[in-house]
Amino acid sequence: MITKRLLWWLIAGTRGGANRARIILALHEFPSNANQLAERLSLDYKTIRHHLDVLTEHKILIPQGEGYGTMYFVSEDIGNSFDDFEQIWERIGKTRFKDANKK
Repeated sequence: MITKRLLWWLIAGTRGGANRARIILALHEFPSNANQLAERLSLDYKTIRHHLDVLTEHKILIPQGEGYGTMYFVSEDIGNSFDDFEQIWERIGKTRFKDANKK
């Protein structure tokens, strides 16, 4: 089960939270592999891979397949907690993402 506390930590409490939130939002729209996400979000492939690993470890994402073509899906748990995720993103994520892009 994904708790609101875990979402706060992943999005607001750690470095890279804004990028993790963007990945969750992108995969909520439709599943993608790491390369597709890197292109879509204009992020380095290694950065995407790191965040995918973190999100998978915490059961936010579910990988399907193997190797380069592994597709990522949002887990059913995050689907059930998506309102909590959106509240956190509204309160903190968008501001942090804008600030990070100004640097």
